[in-house]
Amino acid sequence: MNDTVSTLASLVAFPSICGTSNAPIMDWIEHRLAALGAHIHRVPGYDEGRSSLFASVGPDIEGGIVLSAHADVVPVAGQPWTSDPFTLTERDGRLYGRGSSDMKGFIACMLTAAARAATQPLIRPLHLAISHDEELGCVGVRSLLDFLRHEGMGAQGCVVGEPTGMEVAVAHKGKVALRLTCHGRAAHSANPLRGINAIVLAAGMVDAMQALQKHIASTEPHDPRFDVPFSTVQTGLISGGTALNIVPDRCEIMAEIRLLPGISPQPYIAWLHEAGQRLTRDGSHGRIEIDITNAYPGLAGDPGSEFLSLGLRHARSNTTRVIDFGTEAGLFRNELGLPCIICGPGDIGRAHKADEYVTRAELAEADRFLAELVNGLCQPGYSAAGGSMPGM
Repeated sequence: MNDTVSTLASLVAFPSICGTSNAPIMDWIEHRLAALGAHIHRVPGYDEGRSSLFASVGPDIEGGIVLSAHADVVPVAGQPWTSDPFTLTERDGRLYGRGSSDMKGFIACMLTAAARAATQPLIRPLHLAISHDEELGCVGVRSLLDFLRHEGMGAQGCVVGEPTGMEVAVAHKGKVALRLTCHGRAAHSANPLRGINAIVLAAGMVDAMQALQKHIASTEPHDPRFDVPFSTVQTGLISGGTALNIVPDRCEIMAEIRLLPGISPQPYIAWLHEAGQRLTRDGSHGRIEIDITNAYPGLAGDPGSEFLSLGLRHARSNTTRVIDFGTEAGLFRNELGLPCIICGPGDIGRAHKADEYVTRAELAEADRFLAELVNGLCQPGYSAAGGSMPGM
């Protein structure tokens, strides 16, 4: 069986930055899985040079388990790394490298699990789903989900291996990304009243989003499991104007709404539309367009799920948690109807920054967790209620 740490070193060496071609890393993963005899589908993405991968080990029947991860990572430019981010470097049991926590560490464990599964008498299959461009807003997994839905793929559940310190997470917020484009009328700044200042309109929309946030906090049912127990509104980027002596005729705002599981964004988007109409007085004082540029659902979780019980048993835990960041789990749940848990090595607090790392101990724990899942796929009546679980 291949060593997980050496596998991680190979994965980290691929600079699979989101928004770029991921062919080299996916070719390498496909070669590894093909050597195990896995049944593999490469699914093209919506952008040239990007693809996702779905591989199965074991019998071609329903009832298996899906392990899910993304192979893309965020950029490293401008970050003060103390070692090469694309060379796995060990110091004091910590394995430093871009993506080591988020989430090539779990991919390495997936490949170790697949190697184990290839030598076992599986009764149900082990599936591996590896996507691209998750860091751009879970965009790459969508063509993969379209393919799996068309194929009628069914499984007992899905483990999304985002870094949770191997704790079992059952819920996260969803996200809607918005572009607010404020259109005014240009004029010479010597007589600004002849124009309509798009930046002023944008400032009004920023105020409207702040007011919306207060409204949400005071009216939305709270979920105390989350650090922020209600949905949030965030203004992230703003750009407009061309010169100081020109009244700007265009200003653009990029904003997002992070939604509690089960909360619809539509009333909040309608709030912003109404605010824009008040600011522009039906076009006589400019125009404001609001477009959704990206969205993915939250994950609500199912406390009575048999798959959750299996996950907790193999994690050797009696408690669950929620996470504040988004994942592909909500899409697997919504698009394929799969029960999902989020459980993987590493810590999201180390991700997206210099000197990201995962520990050997965390990888070993993930290997143990997945080995028990694989062993369970060899057992008749594999469930939380029936049969002894391996390692327990």
